[in-house]
Amino acid sequence: MADIKQGSPLRPLRYALWALVVVALAVVGWMKFGAPRLAEVADAGTASLGRGDYRLVATDGTEFTQATLKGQPSAVFFGFTHCPDVCPTTLGDIAGWQEELGADAGKLRVFFVTVDPERDTVDALRDYVSWVPGVVGVSGAPEEVAKAVKAFRIYARKVPQEGGEYSMDHSSTMLLFDGNGEYAGLIGYQEDPERAMASLRRLLES
Repeated sequence: MADIKQGSPLRPLRYALWALVVVALAVVGWMKFGAPRLAEVADAGTASLGRGDYRLVATDGTEFTQATLKGQPSAVFFGFTHCPDVCPTTLGDIAGWQEELGADAGKLRVFFVTVDPERDTVDALRDYVSWVPGVVGVSGAPEEVAKAVKAFRIYARKVPQEGGEYSMDHSSTMLLFDGNGEYAGLIGYQEDPERAMASLRRLLES
């Protein structure tokens, strides 16, 4: 094939074709090597969720530790009894999920862990969650709650208010764990009911 001389109108086309080849090779390389590594990083980021040396007390008289997450699927939510909207709304959602699950509701353990141990004693939490069957409240010493907040990678911050009072800003997602205690996804605050139920059924079937 004759050489393409400098100044030929085909020269830019040749460069464009080579550029497309380079881009295609880069995409193939990313799909083969880059994407799996990114997925591994993401998996590694969630693999340790819930793992730590925290030791808390549950309203059913048991101890809440990393080992508690093993045995059967669990849903873990962090909140506090003085919460004006997110926490009571989430408890209402949980009650709806349990009704929708029917006989399978007993297969899912639900833990409500306080981010406000100074006010939320075990007794206070027991009263707070009592209207939703199956929900277990969790509290403990402030330093142990801090360990749990870190282990579950929850955002929690005290917000001062007038008169020396305070509220709490905190994460509003429900964290899901399978029977092996491994992170299995989340349900967002007021997530679409169909998506939430799909996540729960998938969890119970895992």
